[in-house]
Amino acid sequence: MELAYYSDYAVRLVNTEEPARGKDTLTTVEAVRDLFGGNQSAARRATDSDVTRLRSVRGRLRAVFEAADRRDETLSVDLLNSLLLEFPVSPQISGHDHRDDDGRPLWHMHLADHPSNATAGYAAIAAMGLAFHLTEYGVDRLGLCEASPCRNAYLDTSTNRSRRYCSDRCATRANVAAYRARKRLEADRSASTGLAADSTQRSAAHGER
Repeated sequence: MELAYYSDYAVRLVNTEEPARGKDTLTTVEAVRDLFGGNQSAARRATDSDVTRLRSVRGRLRAVFEAADRRDETLSVDLLNSLLLEFPVSPQISGHDHRDDDGRPLWHMHLADHPSNATAGYAAIAAMGLAFHLTEYGVDRLGLCEASPCRNAYLDTSTNRSRRYCSDRCATRANVAAYRARKRLEADRSASTGLAADSTQRSAAHGER
């Protein structure tokens, strides 16, 4: 597993809250455990205290995405570095019992579970994964959805750095909204042109009298 894979941990955590909509799904220990996905050994360490702790980490990770969205690369990196210092990782070489065609282990780097608590482990993995993504692809590959009021975080892996939305649903909604806005503008312009024409005709008629 490539270390950049762990950047999804950061996105999952940030997107448990939608500030503009007043939504927050990170309210129970079960929600904390769901964040870990298949990493059940780490999820089992979660307690009620991790709800508050992870919310704090979530705010700091969102700040990284917000700085990147504003193209403030230095601030984005500084914020991420502070998380890396506070939540260090424990890298290990792992094969996970996977073998190649010759029966040899498929060795790769893996981030080991943190021994202290669920939040420390999750934050370490999320921060390191995001750091690998940032350094591999660039700060401008960290984005916030442009479909108001969504603002969910996403990682741009497109070939031409063109991603603007967190999902196809938000992209469709934004495109429909833009289409309707264009139609309203065209209608307003048409109405204005019609009114101007009527005014010109009335003026001409008045002059003839």
